[in-house]
Amino acid sequence: MMAAGGEVEYESVLCVKPDVSVFRIPPRASNRGYRASDWKLDQPDWTGRLRITSKGKIAYIKLEDKVSGELFAQAPIDQYPGIAVETVTDSSRYFVIRIQDGNGRSAFIGIGFGDRGDAFDFNVSLQDHFKWVKQETEISKESQEIDSRPKLDLGFKEGQTIKLNIGNMPTKKSGGSKPRPAGSGGPSLLPPPPGGKAALPAVPPPPLTAIANHVTPPPVQKFSHGGGNTDILLDLDLPPPVPKAPGPAAAPATTDLWGDFSAAASSIPSQSPQPSSWVQF
Repeated sequence: MMAAGGEVEYESVLCVKPDVSVFRIPPRASNRGYRASDWKLDQPDWTGRLRITSKGKIAYIKLEDKVSGELFAQAPIDQYPGIAVETVTDSSRYFVIRIQDGNGRSAFIGIGFGDRGDAFDFNVSLQDHFKWVKQETEISKESQEIDSRPKLDLGFKEGQTIKLNIGNMPTKKSGGSKPRPAGSGGPSLLPPPPGGKAALPAVPPPPLTAIANHVTPPPVQKFSHGGGNTDILLDLDLPPPVPKAPGPAAAPATTDLWGDFSAAASSIPSQSPQPSSWVQF
């Protein structure tokens, strides 16, 4: 089967249920809807297999023989819910469908499932298919609206140029400031930290000679022995002290701590020489 646009339409299977019952239903007397309790539920008119297929946007409910697969009847569905498939008012396992033959004749029959899960799958399969049909219809409309809009020609014409203006870029006319090379005169000061004071330039330390001239040497500590004024540690760089003249009552001070050994030797009384036992040759 070829679609209107020349595309090939393939038939796909949406749902298969192995057990379904078919009932002849009386004409509907009023607009209150169909009731399954009005049918002879214990005496179905036909039993077989139900298969739901789709080809393009149309879904087909096919009633087939369980063994041979021969088609008993089919109901083309163009929308759901709609007149082609209706639910009954007193049960969720029974539906009324409109079957058609090749000559255009149609009739309404009742179908029913022994299990509620099979009835749920039958209902959901039809809902999913027509939800997809609705989405495809909206997408096709949007594409047709886009195609009908005038297309913008964004290409460059012959001789057409474009100018780009990039901000914060120094040019020759604006005379942007050039970075100052490092070491070219004057100390470079870093910017002050946020909320602080500007950093002062570093002052070089004074030379060592100036420090030496301002340093006063510490005084030389002297130590005395007893009551005398003789220094144990003498400063070799200073001139020797001038001894003072002794007073009339003061005893002469000596400069030798150990005494005069020669005076001690002269105080020993002289003894007569002893005869020597050695023979002189």
